[in-house]
Amino acid sequence: MAKRGGFPGGGMPGNMNNLMKQAQRMQRQMEESQKELETKEFTAKAGGGVVEVTVTGKKEVTKVKISEEAVDPDDIETLEDLVMAATNEALRMAEEAGNAAMSKMTGGLGGGFPF
Repeated sequence: MAKRGGFPGGGMPGNMNNLMKQAQRMQRQMEESQKELETKEFTAKAGGGVVEVTVTGKKEVTKVKISEEAVDPDDIETLEDLVMAATNEALRMAEEAGNAAMSKMTGGLGGGFPF
């Protein structure tokens, strides 16, 4: 009677080696992609462009530009809202770019694996 299980011809060690090499290659590609993403900048505007915020892929604010017409000493709350809206949109853009890069690397697998 044939023995159940096992891998005929010792196939498992070779396959495991290939899997490890693929995982290492994917890890290097992900690290390179992350470094590239960190150098990119994402700019968003609010209030029809009167407030502009730029963030990096590291999600650090690098620039805030406020047009003169957005500054009303009697209405600071609107300016605060515009800065917040532009900042959140720029951060969302950076996050979306990071997710797109990750999806490209994993082939759309997300966090789950089919086993």
